[in-house]
Amino acid sequence: MPAVTIRNLSEATHRALKVRAAQRGRSTEAEMREILESAVRPDTRLRIGTALAERSRRLGLTNEDVDALEQTRDRTPAKPMSFA
Repeated sequence: MPAVTIRNLSEATHRALKVRAAQRGRSTEAEMREILESAVRPDTRLRIGTALAERSRRLGLTNEDVDALEQTRDRTPAKPMSFA
């Protein structure tokens, strides 16, 4: 698992992290992991697969509709671009 070193963290910030961790019953390291995780992977992030599935349900699309689209799809390979 990767490790991260944070340099030049102010004493006040480090102290605040320790207090916050203690309030939540965690180590300072565990609290920093939680803060970083929630910053880069928020619960409200858009999950594209979930969003597309929900949109399809609202529109009333079924598996049969998707199968029909697959059957009528043009499978002819695209022509490569020519720069000549």
